[in-house]
Amino acid sequence: MAQGKIRKLLIANRGEIAVRIIRAARDSGIATVQVYSDADANGRAVAMADEAVNIGPPQAAKSYLDIDALLQAARDTGADAIHPGYGFLAENAGFADAVEAAGLVFVGPSGDTIRLMGDKAAARAEARKAGVPTVPGSDGLVEDMDAAAKLAAEIGFPVMIKAAAGGGGRGIRVAHDAEEFARLAPQAASEARAAFGDGGIYIEKVIERARHIEVQVLGDGSNVVHFFERECSLQRRRQKVWEEAPSVVLSEKVREELCASAVALAKAVGYRGAGTIEYLYDDVSGDFFFIEMNTRIQVEHPVTEMICGVDLVAEMIRIAGGEKLGRTQADIARTGHAIEVRLNAEDPANNFMPFPGVVGELLTPDGPGVRFDHMLYPGYAVPPFYDSLLGKLIVWGEDRERALLRLGRALRELKVEGLPTTAPLFAALLESDDLRASAVHTRWLEPWLETNLDLIKQKGGGNT
Repeated sequence: MAQGKIRKLLIANRGEIAVRIIRAARDSGIATVQVYSDADANGRAVAMADEAVNIGPPQAAKSYLDIDALLQAARDTGADAIHPGYGFLAENAGFADAVEAAGLVFVGPSGDTIRLMGDKAAARAEARKAGVPTVPGSDGLVEDMDAAAKLAAEIGFPVMIKAAAGGGGRGIRVAHDAEEFARLAPQAASEARAAFGDGGIYIEKVIERARHIEVQVLGDGSNVVHFFERECSLQRRRQKVWEEAPSVVLSEKVREELCASAVALAKAVGYRGAGTIEYLYDDVSGDFFFIEMNTRIQVEHPVTEMICGVDLVAEMIRIAGGEKLGRTQADIARTGHAIEVRLNAEDPANNFMPFPGVVGELLTPDGPGVRFDHMLYPGYAVPPFYDSLLGKLIVWGEDRERALLRLGRALRELKVEGLPTTAPLFAALLESDDLRASAVHTRWLEPWLETNLDLIKQKGGGNT
């Protein structure tokens, strides 16, 4: 379909991100179509959208991952564009191709761009061509395990074995010596093949006290701007749980270099839409290294919106409709500090066991500097078939200390009865001297969890 103003948008997703997209579309005067599985018939997004279409049974493979069903829903309702959100088919190049082949607008980059940047080894090569530093490692996929073991020894242990087509922390192993490498490399390849249909792996050196820093970019296919960085170093099993913007550890010089490198890479691939370029930052040397690009909107995008005063989802839709970037880099400024915590239906006092259930009393925080993106309502039955994310609590303050105080206040106001959530984890983290001093890294959280279980329980973990 020739690009032009989008009139009706189909949301090929569910949960809180579907609610978020509906709001952005409505603010832009665009009608919405929400698809849903049998398990999501009573979802908040279904009630909010202008139209809703059932696309199949609860299993994602038979509904949210069914490209034919999604395209048929678009045809049946006269939608002229599809927004994939995050997860499911958001970074599926074949889906982007199929949407465009059907004469519809895909709200995101082209299938070719997704394909290029979705292959981690190819993305590293593209980054090097654009002059962006990468973590020392293999030049591409490693197929001969003997040669791979020799390379790992040359790089220096520990090394990370990563799936080329991976994501969400899957298909990753850390080897501390040659014996571990020989045992773990086939495991990583096997897991990647099962999860992504691609067993390709590559090798990166492990940076011992790395921070996870990412840069938000927005492009129109020709021009690219950045909206500064986020820090996502608090992770459990390589899954982010707490995000902030900006990072308080970067000097202005490093920040400028980091963001400039992200723009250079996005320009090099002709990026269109919202995307995130992720880096590891070495707290000791001050060096940063490209690790991957996410060719979609991310869960943590609201912290960037809070400090920059921009609606990134609306910008994605506007660009997909054929408009050019509406601002230059000089137009983009940041103010204050924002923090996001992910509220999951999990019990942090019981090894984060998922707990689908029915929401009882619901009290949501509000007031100055507080935003709660969610899809909850009293009586909502959280289905067991999907990710356990219920919503995101985002706060803004004039500086980090005030943002932390506001987060504490917002957590005290939040009440979700009927099932455990991860809220007690964040209340407990606010008492950590390391966290308050931002003296954390990507492997800090898991040891902290082991020694602070009682504190989490005291804050409410395990209670429904």
